Amino acid sequence: MIYAACYRMLGRADAAEDATQETFLRLWRNAGRWRPRGARFETWLYRVAMNHCLDLLRKAKREAPEEAVPGGIEARMDGADRQDEEYFQAERRAAIDAALGQLPPRQRLALTLCHYQELSNIEAAEIMEISVDALESLLARGRRTLKKKLAPLREHLIGQMDDERPNQINGAP
Repeated sequence: MIYAACYRMLGRADAAEDATQETFLRLWRNAGRWRPRGARFETWLYRVAMNHCLDLLRKAKREAPEEAVPGGIEARMDGADRQDEEYFQAERRAAIDAALGQLPPRQRLALTLCHYQELSNIEAAEIMEISVDALESLLARGRRTLKKKLAPLREHLIGQMDDERPNQINGAP
């Protein structure tokens, strides 16, 4: 669960593996600080992981603020036969991951915790140390932004493609 959350936040398997390892190292070093009276253990562990991911994202932004998010859907498109369902699934995931990767970190975190990790709004708000109302605001803004970013790919993402329609992804006629 921690690896999956880190992967959604960071967008790369190697970075997610490193973040997961760092989370468990921090757990090992700081296990004595967790108190059963406070947050649930899972909530505390998520908080440690997500705080580390946010730190990494802030550091990456400072180091390369002009750099575009790598691995956009254009990089994953190769013009192969689009009728293959496995290929469609990979493209859909790539498009959604690329759009998710372009969200501000706190919106990405809120969406990751609620939609991918399937935590309740209360649990996600506790992990993020914000109110449920603030979490719902982040979720709404994140969903709106994702909808706008994915709108040009809507038909492709839901699998309604045919050879007659212009290729909206590569801009080819």
